[in-house]
Amino acid sequence: MAMENMMIKEITENKKEYLNLLLLADEQEDMIDRYLDRGRMYVLEDNGVKCECVVTDEGNGILEIKNIATEPEFQGKGYAKMLISFIAREYSGRFEVLQVGTGDSPLTIPFYEKCGFVRSHIIPKFFTDNYDHPIFECGIQLVDMVYLQKSI
Repeated sequence: MAMENMMIKEITENKKEYLNLLLLADEQEDMIDRYLDRGRMYVLEDNGVKCECVVTDEGNGILEIKNIATEPEFQGKGYAKMLISFIAREYSGRFEVLQVGTGDSPLTIPFYEKCGFVRSHIIPKFFTDNYDHPIFECGIQLVDMVYLQKSI
């Protein structure tokens, strides 16, 4: 992967321009609306936008990744991992913990564990209680929200 053109920048306005990418990670727009305005959004560009991330201050020294997604044709190339590393470095010293909530999926949990996150807690029935349709990943219906954390 060529890195010479890669850059990460914060998006401070018109965040909805990235809605198609945001919807890859959170497929219901009104759920995105709950955190997009209060969150800080970053995009990773490498000859075009490849990955985005939205983080929020959850209080008590916790910074939460609310949304992170990579364009499908560029998944598995390290972009999301680079963006997580950037977020951890950028907010180190200002926050103690970086956390992420995700479905209990064989696609996402191992990815976050490879990035240094460990399971923290679960919110039972989060997906079935908060979304207007069933969400499936790898053929598995997502029911509980699994939170993972790492120290930064």
